[in-house]
Amino acid sequence: MSMATTHSGRWRGEITDGVAVFRGVRYARAQRFEPPRRLGPPDNPVSPVSIAPQTPSRMEAVMGAPETLPWSEDCLSVTVTVPADAEPGTLPVLVWLHGGAYLSGSGAWAWYGARRLVRETGIAVVAVNYRLGALGYLRAAGVSPGNLGLLDQITALEWVRDTIADFGGDPENVTVAGQSAGGQSIAALLGIPSTRSLFHRAILQSAPLGLSFPDRDRAERVGRAVLDRLDGDPRTAPVEAVMRAQGAAVRTLAGPGGLNAAPPFLPIAGVDPLPDREAWRDEVRHRARALRVIIGHTEHEMAAFHGPHPIFAAVRRVPAVGRRVAAAVSNAMGRRVFEEPARLFADELTAAGAVVHRYRVEPLAPDAPFGACHCIDLPLLLGDADAWHDAPMLRGLPFDRVDTLGAPMRRAWGEFVRSGTADPLRWQPHTVGSRTVFPFP
Repeated sequence: MSMATTHSGRWRGEITDGVAVFRGVRYARAQRFEPPRRLGPPDNPVSPVSIAPQTPSRMEAVMGAPETLPWSEDCLSVTVTVPADAEPGTLPVLVWLHGGAYLSGSGAWAWYGARRLVRETGIAVVAVNYRLGALGYLRAAGVSPGNLGLLDQITALEWVRDTIADFGGDPENVTVAGQSAGGQSIAALLGIPSTRSLFHRAILQSAPLGLSFPDRDRAERVGRAVLDRLDGDPRTAPVEAVMRAQGAAVRTLAGPGGLNAAPPFLPIAGVDPLPDREAWRDEVRHRARALRVIIGHTEHEMAAFHGPHPIFAAVRRVPAVGRRVAAAVSNAMGRRVFEEPARLFADELTAAGAVVHRYRVEPLAPDAPFGACHCIDLPLLLGDADAWHDAPMLRGLPFDRVDTLGAPMRRAWGEFVRSGTADPLRWQPHTVGSRTVFPFP
């Protein structure tokens, strides 16, 4: 066991193969629909928690079923992974924001385990839990202001600034990285002035930047859809009832056949702490000159959503043309939601003075069952053979092969977190108007 002593208490870590993992480290507490509050000293370390395991991950068809963790509304904790011999305040830090459409997920899931990444690169990794779904992003007058999950993320970054040195991390060398909703969250954070000093670089993986931040009116319509399905006061109703109402609203909002893959809960423009869209864009441009960014996507993002869908399965069965039609529609939607918006955001950042590197993840094998689908980048970076053993998207591919294929990406991410460069791969920065991307694996 390893111990870390901080201003908020003493934390126990488990050491395996020279890497220490501290689980369930609280960074804040929050009452339902209230902003997060930083903590004083705790009595004991807490167990890993996941806010809403009743909400199925929409990626189970490609990632497999998530592990079962204890869960609680009192979920504001981080998992810290560092070399066991780390000296205080010395290690570059990667803060990880998980995906899950703002509906499901936990930074404590084994999929996001960072032992391998830390062992190979010598960085510190902080994986964040934040509030999700209605508990994190509901906007309803007299109930919840919205954007509480975003406030949680900022509070976690403040905790990193104030505390990570005690675990070995350098608070002056912080990169924030995230995939899917986590990547889009980073785009939001880049436009919030109060975050300027909290991180120094950013990695956006498969961020759905084609989905704009909703305004207050749109967010309130989603809020009404949830509250209309809830029997009782949302502030005091059992959390299970809130989750059932959320689930019913999500199914309705997904439309006929569930084809509307856009998450109903998103960071809300013009609601604290996120500025309105114009002010957000101005802030992104203002801070760009000091930014270094990696941004990318997978080649077949929407295969994770459409591949298992019964309507697309029916289209694929149409003789002669079905498979081509289904693939063309899915790929076109992937370009609209992920690829083109990433390119345009890279253009905008570059034009304003940022150094940006773009990438694309390609299929890991010629016969990969879902191609290079959404989430295929995750096992290249995080988790281990046990975490990914039943992932359908990796079917037929031994994990030692996945591990080998991911080594260049882990090396590039590690060097970027350490120094802001991608020199080991001779990865050239993006130029405005370029469509060139660096291929992984």
